[in-house]
Amino acid sequence: MKKMSKTFINNAITYALVIVAFIVMSLLQNAGVLTRSMKGQLVPICVYIVMAISLNLTVGISGELCLGHAGFMSVGAFTGVVAAACMTNGVPSPTLRLILAMIVGGLLAAVAGVIIGVPVLRLRGDYLAIVTLAFGEIIRNVINCLYVALDGSALRISFNNPVVQDPARAAEGLSFQVLINGPQGATVSTKLASFTMGFVLIIFSLIVVLNLINSRSGRAIMAIRDNRIAAESVGIGVTKYKMMAFVISAALAGMAGALYSLNYSTVTASKFKFDTSILVLVFVVLGGIGNIRGSIIAAALLTVLPELLRAFNDYRMLIYAIVLILVMLVSNNEHIKQLRESVSDKLRRRKGAGNESEGGV
Repeated sequence: MKKMSKTFINNAITYALVIVAFIVMSLLQNAGVLTRSMKGQLVPICVYIVMAISLNLTVGISGELCLGHAGFMSVGAFTGVVAAACMTNGVPSPTLRLILAMIVGGLLAAVAGVIIGVPVLRLRGDYLAIVTLAFGEIIRNVINCLYVALDGSALRISFNNPVVQDPARAAEGLSFQVLINGPQGATVSTKLASFTMGFVLIIFSLIVVLNLINSRSGRAIMAIRDNRIAAESVGIGVTKYKMMAFVISAALAGMAGALYSLNYSTVTASKFKFDTSILVLVFVVLGGIGNIRGSIIAAALLTVLPELLRAFNDYRMLIYAIVLILVMLVSNNEHIKQLRESVSDKLRRRKGAGNESEGGV
């Protein structure tokens, strides 16, 4: 009971942190305090928070190093653009269209997670990281060769061959809409993403991930992470639970990708390179592997930091790198860890002493 109450309090703090941050940023936005560049960063911040939460499920909870997380994000991004364009006439509500596009992007990313996870999750350690990196690059290069056009209610799909307008149809005034144009990327006719939907997606991701962690399946996943042989010896299906974490992580990344793509007028596959996967991994490591709340804070701060340092022009990325190094050194310093533990122990003892005195009275 005590453990359950502690888990409930920790989860409540995480939800409260996100809700308070959303309320504060919304008030600042409505008051006109935020700059134009900061307003433009609100949706990407939400996207990267969801990416960090989903990757932490794979890296921190499942214990598998994935370097191709941006690949799942790209699947959701381009699928979301196509889905939103196909629903333009059938679904007039922009909000509903965005929600459906994110669901479709998440489902397609989950399918990609299953296809990739079946061979990849048989590997461990560095081999797993290298293969997921390769799959992420394969997905990006496939999208670079993809051409998709919307012709009425039908989709035209081809590889390496741009979709060419038929002169006869053009003479009749009939034309199709090019959605994905190979290396030039996807074109978004209507930007649907909003800060509110980004907040909703963060809450949804937290509900999925935190409930999974505190469930029987989550305990099985962490048991496999801690000791695979011991978990197998008591009948835990290693492949099943590792696949569960991997696919859920991919689905959340796909939903984040759909929200990201529908926030811009054009999106190219180069946005989802290896660098993006490493950036999300940095969020997870700096926030604490397995620490969902830490991932949220790290993703938000490190996404905003380059914009805050824009006044330094040429030196801002140098300062950004120095900040990353200092944070890593501080977070892994044994003396600072001991200091934190001693402070938390003193607070715990004071709380216990206060409870005893109240009980005595």
